[in-house]
Amino acid sequence: MKSSIAGQQICFYGAGSIAEAIVRGLLDKNIAAPEQMTLLNRQNQARLHELEARYHVKTTNEPAAKEQTLREASIIVLAMKPKDAAEALMEIRPLVNPQQLIISVIAGLSIGTMQELLESHNPIVRTMPNTSSTIGLGATGMCFSASVNAIQQQIALNMFEAIGVVSIVEEKQMDIVTGVSGSGPAYVYYLIESMIEAGIQGGLSTEQARNLTIQTLIGAAHMVQSTGEDPAELRRKVTSPGGTTQAAIETLQSFHFTEALITAIHRAADRAGEMGALIGRK
Repeated sequence: MKSSIAGQQICFYGAGSIAEAIVRGLLDKNIAAPEQMTLLNRQNQARLHELEARYHVKTTNEPAAKEQTLREASIIVLAMKPKDAAEALMEIRPLVNPQQLIISVIAGLSIGTMQELLESHNPIVRTMPNTSSTIGLGATGMCFSASVNAIQQQIALNMFEAIGVVSIVEEKQMDIVTGVSGSGPAYVYYLIESMIEAGIQGGLSTEQARNLTIQTLIGAAHMVQSTGEDPAELRRKVTSPGGTTQAAIETLQSFHFTEALITAIHRAADRAGEMGALIGRK
């Protein structure tokens, strides 16, 4: 099924990095044209000018123009900060019609809460992209409200596949998606920081430690992706009995590395749920 984005107007309510990433992806993949997209924010006019100059899209934060854009859009992408979500949804409530497709990139914000705040049962797509989306290598979890039809599902898939890979999940799994991939880049950056620091402490220059660490991470990720092998099996293949890797792995195990990471991921998932529960209930 081909995308039905052609000819539709897309309104981004919020003009941050994820909104920009989606715009860039849609343009780079020729999925949408600049004149189909309008970005809104509350007061950062300089940011809107920057996006308009870079991508030739429409932008505004003038109240009457914002209202008109929201009323006329086929697709509204909710891309504001979680703390601003409840106020923004109540603000747009009188402007939204039931046929408009609502797509959210807001962590923790449930479909039910969006329906309550909008006082409507619009077709809603809830997503959780990560920051790697800004370079086209994102990982996005996605789920749908009951009223999202097949064409609308395909529209959402096309939009987010333009910035990486998409996994369709049940809504109850969205918080763990946040813990695994939404917050996941930060865990990898933390690992990179530690590996670089170890290299520097061992006598490498910062540049040497950085280059070796980054290439090691890239290579390992590509090995998992290209071979299709289980990561545990790949690990076993490079862990010679009594060798250096075994010594390192045993040290990580002594510090409960696996348990720590699993606990951290589940804590991130729990926090996503906590954040979502607070939206609209202050």
